[in-house]
Amino acid sequence: MSLEFQAEIAPLFEPFALRSLSLANRVVMAPMTRGFSPSGVPGKDVAGYYARRADCGLIITEGVGVDHPAALGGSGVDGDNAPHMYGRCALEGWRAVVDTVHAAGGKIMPQLWHQGVMREMGTGPHPEVETVRPSGVWGPLDRTAMVTPEYLSNVAAKPGRAMTDEEVVDVIEGFARSARYAMDVGFDGIAIHGAHGYMVDDFLWDGTNSRTDRWGGDHIGRAAFAVELVKAIRREIGLEPVINFRFSQWKQQDVRARLAETPGQLGEILGPIADAGVDIFDGSQRYFDKAEFEGSSLNLAGWAKKLTGKAAQTVGGVGLSSGVYDSKRTGGSDAARENIANVAQRLARGEFDLVGVGRAIMHDPAWVGRVQRGEELLPFAEASRFVLT
Repeated sequence: MSLEFQAEIAPLFEPFALRSLSLANRVVMAPMTRGFSPSGVPGKDVAGYYARRADCGLIITEGVGVDHPAALGGSGVDGDNAPHMYGRCALEGWRAVVDTVHAAGGKIMPQLWHQGVMREMGTGPHPEVETVRPSGVWGPLDRTAMVTPEYLSNVAAKPGRAMTDEEVVDVIEGFARSARYAMDVGFDGIAIHGAHGYMVDDFLWDGTNSRTDRWGGDHIGRAAFAVELVKAIRREIGLEPVINFRFSQWKQQDVRARLAETPGQLGEILGPIADAGVDIFDGSQRYFDKAEFEGSSLNLAGWAKKLTGKAAQTVGGVGLSSGVYDSKRTGGSDAARENIANVAQRLARGEFDLVGVGRAIMHDPAWVGRVQRGEELLPFAEASRFVLT
């Protein structure tokens, strides 16, 4: 690769500091669930997997189940082998992961996760426990969903009931406990999964939240669950650790879904969440270079930063020529150069502060170093087991 290209992508390798977090560069390994933690306990292979990618400025782990019995479940990679953040064995495993990543010079946060309506009843660490849904529904059943027909009939179409107020609070407290456990074992901050149709997003989206109590209503009302969750986590971990909050417009239930049709509506959602204690908004979209609202080139992360004044992280096909859930086989260096230069230029303009890279780094642990040194990138081929969370 040319010296001109290296100059273009230089903003990716500038340091970043916020609260107690100090990063060597702006590249963040995006969370990708793999299902390699038997009984929820990460082992030496998980530690090695993340340590090999320690030259990222920050690693955000795969989705990690919080301390709530209905947090995890499924017949795929997100079932019994998804990791969780509670219990002596799991926490010892995570301490080893953190220590190994730190020894390699990296920084790492767990992505705290509750599957919400997406959980399959009768599976996971607690198969006897009922799946919890904010309003008892999985979401619209007549839209394009990224799930199988079997899942639609066996999970989505199954009737449910609205969560009680006590059940809502129990989930919030489970997130807070797991955040404290994560800090106790040495993580460098907390990432919250608030996107893609899982529990936090289930409260944000009107397709899964039709409540009329304090957890529902309009955009502001539907954000109340996320607000209280962030406050609870902040109380547990203190003021210095960074909280990263992932959100999205699209859902697994409906790729065309939108939390907000206008910047004003998005501000109503994100503003209270920012005030509750979020430091970085991770705007998840299929293509990072897609404008979010008409009349502006800003992407989803860019709008989050503009509306809240908080730091923002972009993600979506960085280093590739296609977005998530499109073709998993794409070009190598020629296709990637323009893409990487584009995201670096937008970073330099201040549209966002951090750049999430998923499939490219999953595919090649040395991706960050290759890009920085201007080396040829490996042709991308689909990995056998991963799910973008």
